[in-house]
Amino acid sequence: MQRREFITLLGGVAAWPLAARAQHDKEMKRIGIVTGFSETEMRPLLAAFRERLKALGWSEGGNIIIDARMSGGDHAQMKDDAGALVALNPDVILAQGTPGLTAVRQHSRTVFVVFVLVADPVRLGLVESLARPGGYATGFTNFEFPIGGKWLELLRELAPRLTHVTLIANPENPNAGQFSQFIERAGRSHAIAVSTASVHNQREIELAIAAAAQQPGGGLIIFPDALTIVHRGVIIDLAARHKLPAVYPFRILSTDGGLIAYGLDFPELYRQAANYVDRILRGEKPADLPVQAPAKFELVINLKTAKALGLTVPPALLTGADEVIE
Repeated sequence: MQRREFITLLGGVAAWPLAARAQHDKEMKRIGIVTGFSETEMRPLLAAFRERLKALGWSEGGNIIIDARMSGGDHAQMKDDAGALVALNPDVILAQGTPGLTAVRQHSRTVFVVFVLVADPVRLGLVESLARPGGYATGFTNFEFPIGGKWLELLRELAPRLTHVTLIANPENPNAGQFSQFIERAGRSHAIAVSTASVHNQREIELAIAAAAQQPGGGLIIFPDALTIVHRGVIIDLAARHKLPAVYPFRILSTDGGLIAYGLDFPELYRQAANYVDRILRGEKPADLPVQAPAKFELVINLKTAKALGLTVPPALLTGADEVIE
């Protein structure tokens, strides 16, 4: 074999792995995740998301890259995270909550998005309709606003002497006002005064709960937002210290010591989101995938906390609970 032929052959052999790697990179799909939760809250949710994707044929390092950005309740950081992910040109972004979806949309109107925990996306102009989203985003709603009345009813059942409720809410979340209106309406029908404490950080949460404790017959409703999830330890501790009955929107808050929670099955929600991510990665368009409402709600009662507050849980409430923590 002549030297020139050998060099040509060698070059062809060397080039083959490069071509194979290029093809591999082309097939690799990138999934971005934008969430206001911290790493602690996201760990079981990401596990459920990855588990479902794996069952559908996707494996990290094999044919997908998952880039999760967790802002820990910092909405400004969430906006920066969304911008950084959009710049990486992902195949699809999983956006958590209305703030997460809004943050992504501030940077791109054309990146494909699957959202979770977004209340009333039609009213907010984030999709055209639930049946036919019509754009580049689809996903799963969380609570309908009337659930605020359900939270008040549960609190009233547990604490019959309730006369005043403080809603602890993050005003940066565009749904806070709507939830507040429904809870106030429900309060009027039961002669229960309702006020909203707008909080941006831990210090404001502490001041709001201390003020709520000054109200006779006071109680708390905790708004569903990453800020209250991240600071749940402070909220639960202060509610216990001030002997305030409180209702929470997610199971994790009751398992950590909160009195009662009524909300979504988070891991199942992320499994459902993985189904939509899979369909989009395989060529379907978000515009053709209907926005889905939650199929399952969980009622969790922390009996130990109820006893510490001197409350007797009605037997009917215990019977209807999905989980009772003793």
